[in-house]
Amino acid sequence: MADIPGAPPVPLSHLTRAQDRISFLYLEHCVIHRDANAITAQDQRGTVHIPAATISTLLLGPGTTVSQQAIVLLAESGATAVWVGEHGVRYYAHGRTLTRSSRLLEVQAVLVSTDSSRLRVARHMYAMRFPGEDTSGLSMQQLRGREGARVRRLYRENAERTGVAWKRRDYSPDDFAGGTLVNQALSAANTCLYGAAHAAIVALGCAPGLGFVHTGHIRSFVFDIADLYKAELTIPVAFDIAAAGYADIGAETRRAFRDRLRGNNFMDRCVRDIRNLLNPEDAGTEDTDITADIVQLWDYDGTPLPSGTSYEDEL
Repeated sequence: MADIPGAPPVPLSHLTRAQDRISFLYLEHCVIHRDANAITAQDQRGTVHIPAATISTLLLGPGTTVSQQAIVLLAESGATAVWVGEHGVRYYAHGRTLTRSSRLLEVQAVLVSTDSSRLRVARHMYAMRFPGEDTSGLSMQQLRGREGARVRRLYRENAERTGVAWKRRDYSPDDFAGGTLVNQALSAANTCLYGAAHAAIVALGCAPGLGFVHTGHIRSFVFDIADLYKAELTIPVAFDIAAAGYADIGAETRRAFRDRLRGNNFMDRCVRDIRNLLNPEDAGTEDTDITADIVQLWDYDGTPLPSGTSYEDEL
């Protein structure tokens, strides 16, 4: 039998774990190619080699030209390739999962499909944002109200800390420059956070669209997970950048957000939190089936059956 044309994919067992990767890398105004198992970014200053398997999210900004082989490598390495518009506001695409197991995806689908289990996960999410508070008996309306008051307080506290004038969160995805400086910075920082959270979700094989607090959007679960970290990451960074008065708010915010993530093991924390939310008993363990390319058949008694087998005798 003839060999399948093209470069063979990188074995999953050789890839860097999601929690050990760089949260995101932003590139703009460059040509991106592939050299072995690295992607290259070239502009008038020279060429940089970047190991594809060390990246969680590659944000491709304006002026980037990407070769087919570079995108193939990113997808096979489990990296999330994101095409973003001017100032990094829009989000367009992602790569493939780092695991072939659907275990967490099936757990997620079960939990989101009934009101009681969905509320339980939502309460868990809010409990992570309200340390020391008991959320076990709160309804969704009460949780939303408490979160709204908390976010308004955070905006007010950061405004007072930095001296930045603040009215409200007000922005348009179609008019980045139309917002105030702090709203521009918040949009840019949130885009980077959404990309990193999306990368972790996809790497674990979960569904970005099956959210517990958010719903009806292809990235509902991304927004759920990102909201866990905004108070600590994006809001302080945005107010700091707005207070500094930089000319290029988008670029400076991305760099400041990158520095905030550096050294705090964000991807490790994000992966651990997702596992803890969906399957607390499995939160501290590694995926033993990450490289197992096994397809099984569903049976009504709950015991999976091997595929590739004739079951004619069962008739």
